[in-house]
Amino acid sequence: MPQISFFEEDVRYNLKDKIKVKQWIKDTIAAEGYKLDELTYIFCSDDYLLKMNQQYLDHDTYTDIITFDNSTTEKTITGDIFISVDRIRENAAKFDQTIVNELHRVIIHGVLHLLGYKDKTPADNKKMTQMEDKYLVKRTFNI
Repeated sequence: MPQISFFEEDVRYNLKDKIKVKQWIKDTIAAEGYKLDELTYIFCSDDYLLKMNQQYLDHDTYTDIITFDNSTTEKTITGDIFISVDRIRENAAKFDQTIVNELHRVIIHGVLHLLGYKDKTPADNKKMTQMEDKYLVKRTFNI
């Protein structure tokens, strides 16, 4: 049975409207023609994510998200998404967004990576932002 789980690692963060967020994620995956197997979100600190970035990606920078694609079947989503709550708070202030809105953008950003969207080139980054915006407006719950 498809499953989306939320965990915390070295931070305390209570995601509001978990059931509605899960449905929004499932709807996004289905809209892109994929099936959900298992998706795990881990909320953590900047330091925790920095260590992961150094260890697994050989990057020595802070980031808001790291996505691990564990899929073994084509068009089926299985993955782990680590999100820095510290970075979400900082970016929300930087981009004049609510924390919840910034978190939702990053939540769907990770899903879009698992769906094959990239963000390394300016063109890819522009497309990624367009897709984030597309799915952010499809939320059917209060933010």
